[in-house]
Amino acid sequence: MKAPRVGTSYLPQADSGYNGTIRQNGPSVQLARLPRRRRPGMIALAVALVGAGVLASTAVYTATNTRVSVLVVTAPVPQGGVITSVDIGTASVSAGPGVQLIPASETHQVIGQIAGSALHPGMLLTAAELTSLSPPAKGEVLVALPMRPSGVPASGLAPGDRVLVVATPGEQGQAGSSSSPPALATPVSGVVVAANRGANADGFLVVDIVVAIADGPAVAQQASTGQFALIVVARGS
Repeated sequence: MKAPRVGTSYLPQADSGYNGTIRQNGPSVQLARLPRRRRPGMIALAVALVGAGVLASTAVYTATNTRVSVLVVTAPVPQGGVITSVDIGTASVSAGPGVQLIPASETHQVIGQIAGSALHPGMLLTAAELTSLSPPAKGEVLVALPMRPSGVPASGLAPGDRVLVVATPGEQGQAGSSSSPPALATPVSGVVVAANRGANADGFLVVDIVVAIADGPAVAQQASTGQFALIVVARGS
């Protein structure tokens, strides 16, 4: 074996065995295994995140599947009609945020209130459809119209019906005719609030309607002559 040249260094290389031992020119050396590092903080964080995810999922499921007992309309109620116990019932529904439904526990507070708009069976009742004020509303007046039974439709009149009040002066010389111009130059629209089903002692049926405040005096003046008719434009229910 030749000696190394001057100026060079020679370091013997260790030969690693396949089983983790180092083979040198002497006895084999077993390498010590490194201990596994455990991080309790990371484990605790992972557990906390999993728990938070479970709680969030449960909250979302509960919020989207909350069912409450609310009031529902069971019978038609015209606008301006009084709500009775037979007009409303209860139903269990899934209510999302922002929906202003009336809880079933407030049934007694709703009975006796006025329908601010026409109510139809199956509607979920909200506070927007109710009012504690009877007609007329602001800007309206209530006028009583005495009518002969022959002037009322055979199907009758009901609260909520939309009508036109039309002057019927008749021809000159006919019964009920008048030489003066009618108080109503044009038909006036109104809404029936109430209507008697039977004639009073004078043989008239009284129909209460609400009209615009500007039309009230002319309608009342025309009604006093008896020379008018009601034309039903739309049924309230």
